[in-house]
Amino acid sequence: MKFGPALLALLLALIACGLVVAVIHDPLTAFLQTPSKAEGYDADRMVFIYATLPRLAMAALCGAGLAGAGAIMQFVLRNPLASPTTLGVEAGARVALAIATVAAPGLLGFGRDLVAISGSAITTGLVFLLVRRRNFEPVATVIAGLIVGLFCGALAALLGLVEARQMTAVFLWGSGSLSQQSWSPFLALALRLGLASLALLPLLRSLAVLQLGDEGARGLGLSVVRLRFVSIAIASTMTAFVVSTVGVIGFVGLVAPALSRLAGARRLGAQLGWSILLGALMLLITDATVMLFAGQLSEFLPTGAVTAVLGSPLLLLLIRRMKPSAPPAIATPPSWSDPPAARTPVVLMGLGLLVIVALLVGRGPTGNWSLPFGAWDAVAVWRLPRILASGAAGALLAISGVVLQRLTRNELASPEVLGVSAGALLAVTLSLLLFGEIGVAGEAATAVFGGLAVLLLILALGRRSAFAPDHMLLAGIAVSALADALVGVLTAVGDPRAMRLLGWMSGSVAGVSLEAAVLTMLAAALTLIAALVLRRWLEILPLGPEAAQGLGVNLPRARLTLLLLAALASVAAMPILGPVTFIGLVAPHIVMTLGLRKLQSVILAAAGTGGAIMIGADWLARTVSFPLQLPTGLVAALLGAPALMLLLNRRARGK
Repeated sequence: MKFGPALLALLLALIACGLVVAVIHDPLTAFLQTPSKAEGYDADRMVFIYATLPRLAMAALCGAGLAGAGAIMQFVLRNPLASPTTLGVEAGARVALAIATVAAPGLLGFGRDLVAISGSAITTGLVFLLVRRRNFEPVATVIAGLIVGLFCGALAALLGLVEARQMTAVFLWGSGSLSQQSWSPFLALALRLGLASLALLPLLRSLAVLQLGDEGARGLGLSVVRLRFVSIAIASTMTAFVVSTVGVIGFVGLVAPALSRLAGARRLGAQLGWSILLGALMLLITDATVMLFAGQLSEFLPTGAVTAVLGSPLLLLLIRRMKPSAPPAIATPPSWSDPPAARTPVVLMGLGLLVIVALLVGRGPTGNWSLPFGAWDAVAVWRLPRILASGAAGALLAISGVVLQRLTRNELASPEVLGVSAGALLAVTLSLLLFGEIGVAGEAATAVFGGLAVLLLILALGRRSAFAPDHMLLAGIAVSALADALVGVLTAVGDPRAMRLLGWMSGSVAGVSLEAAVLTMLAAALTLIAALVLRRWLEILPLGPEAAQGLGVNLPRARLTLLLLAALASVAAMPILGPVTFIGLVAPHIVMTLGLRKLQSVILAAAGTGGAIMIGADWLARTVSFPLQLPTGLVAALLGAPALMLLLNRRARGK
């Protein structure tokens, strides 16, 4: 029997019906047996009417809204990794709530929804501002959204570490909770999503024409830029409505459209319809499971995290059914007036100058700025290992990002998308749960073990498809969602180990030894040499599988080798920075915006850029708030994201 979307929806519907019946059977029986005008106050009856039923309805509504927004995002942006949170909608809401909680709690008196929607609107507007000169091209829009979301997420995480007590409510909201006390939130959200859906309906026929490509759509008289802008705005608005009401439940918006395609939906209308149905059923199943097995604790257990825990294995099981896709080749960046080849030495010279400044300039014991005259030995013992380790780790992640983006032909690809960093996070989380404090060395060893274990799992899943890049990325996303969900549960329930985990996740090189720094530098040098040796594969694979095979490339061997190189580079950086691997996303794009074309120059410049960002971030982390030591990884995000925004805007003006 053919495994189509109808059969998948039927199976999920049967499961959902069974769970819902199990949840409401006893209270429904009591409700039917109790007269509507019973004397006294019936608490169970009130809970059933105003808590249980609204919660189940809210689950189905939110699942449908997020899945529909995800399907639109993936179709319009032509990227299977796009999701309702791609444009920073969730990150904007989170940082707005964080800032209001810490700096202006009076704003929350006007309503949490208003603050969250305002934050989402600001970040989405910033993304549109960055890509308006690029005519809302899919790649530029996705990159701008990722960078804005990265900056907002880092800012919110930094506030969470500094003001942990005040941020508990934001953590709980960030994990997604469907708990209800009345029908009012459901009705309000249903009205908002209904209006957004009505605005989307007239566009569906025009959106379907985008399957012909931008040129084909323009040939039929469509305004592609306007259509893409309006569609993205509507999908972002739908996401903002859901996020402001129940918090972050983003995984369903990614996995439901993927499942609809895996099950055989091809046209936009079919993908959208089946995605909405599957999303509603998935979130309903998840929340009914939580209510059934968690009992009274279900009010505090974040549904968003549980959705990822249950949805990740489902996505992993169905990945093998997916036919490998052929995304468009990576576009060649436009050239500027000065020769691109001359920029690589400039980047490397800047890296060397930054090392000197970070080594010599700093704060003394009293907090005054000083140069280490007469105290070089004492200063070098503390500063030199940090500089070498952070620079080498940044170079490792940058090279990993270049390899992954060219291998997969996907500008969203980075070490964290591969899932290796999530495996490390998952391993450290489980070790803290089972064994408590394990020390810095224990955390590093556990992280490496977890990263390698996930790498083996992903490679095993991809062996059947000859290590198709889209299979690898989806498997990595599934593992990442699982790890993030467990961390979200710990944070939301107030587990004291969550703060230790958040500190490790933020990436800090304080206390790194000279031996560890030298080993990381050696790993970076070997990775750089390997990437340069394998650059022929990296130049050919972006042309597509057919062209690569025609040029004599053994696709399975090339893909496996490059995946191992990227993953091992990420693993080598983990003992220094933890799971902070976004430099692998930022550094290659910064280099590409500089106009570099030759792959050898791209690899060298990306390694230098990644190292420079991490060295500069570590210098700021230990000086800007002295004697408080800020997490290097978060400072790197706050430093690298705005730099890339400026470069993207400059590149758009120079186009």
